[in-house]
Amino acid sequence: MIVAAFDFDGTLTRGDTVVPFLRRFGRPGRVAGASIRRAWPLGNGIVRRDRDRLRAIATDAVFRGLAAADVEAVAARHAEWIIAERLRPDTLARLDWHRSNGHDVVLVSASYSVYLDPVAAHLDLQGVVATRLEVIDGRCTGRLDGANCRGPEKVARLSAWLAERGRTRSDVVVWAYGDSAGDRELLDWADHPVWVTTPIDSVAPTV
Repeated sequence: MIVAAFDFDGTLTRGDTVVPFLRRFGRPGRVAGASIRRAWPLGNGIVRRDRDRLRAIATDAVFRGLAAADVEAVAARHAEWIIAERLRPDTLARLDWHRSNGHDVVLVSASYSVYLDPVAAHLDLQGVVATRLEVIDGRCTGRLDGANCRGPEKVARLSAWLAERGRTRSDVVVWAYGDSAGDRELLDWADHPVWVTTPIDSVAPTV
C-alpha cells in the first residue's frame, strides 16, 4: 500500500489559507480585544514564533460562540476560492499521478479541517488529517479539538489514520510533500520525502 501525504499551505496551495479564512469572519473588534486581554502571551508567541499559541488566540477570538453551521458555510465559500484560485498546478500533477496509480492520498495539515474537507472531497482524496475546531451543542467553543496538527503531531495523527484502517507503518510506503519546518518530522518519517520550497516539475515522480 502506498500513501501520499500532502501538506496544504504552500505545498498544495499558493501560500497561506488560514489568515484569509479568519479574515472572512470580519470580527476585528473581537480579535483586537482578545489580543489586548492576552497581550503577554501574544507578545511571547510572536517573539518565539510560537504558532500553536498564536493559533489558539486567533481561534478563541474568531470562533468562540459562533454556530458551527455558520462556520461551515463560510468554510465552503473559502474552499471554493481555494479550488478556483489557489491550488498549485505542479503539486496537483504529483497528486494526480498518485491517484491515477491507485495510491491513497491524504492531506496532513495544520490548516483547519472545516475547509480542507470540501477541498479533499473535490479532489477525491482518501483522507484529511488536520487541525479541528471544537464544537459543543452546535457551537464553536473557541478551542481546538486536540492539538494543532503541526510537527510530530502530523506523524502521530497519520499513524492513527492508518491504524483506523488496520494498517501500521511497516505495511505502507509513504510519500510526503511539504514546504516548511512544520513538515520536517513528517518528511523525516517518509520513505520518499519531497520538499517543495522550490517549484516541482509537472512530470510524474518516479517510484
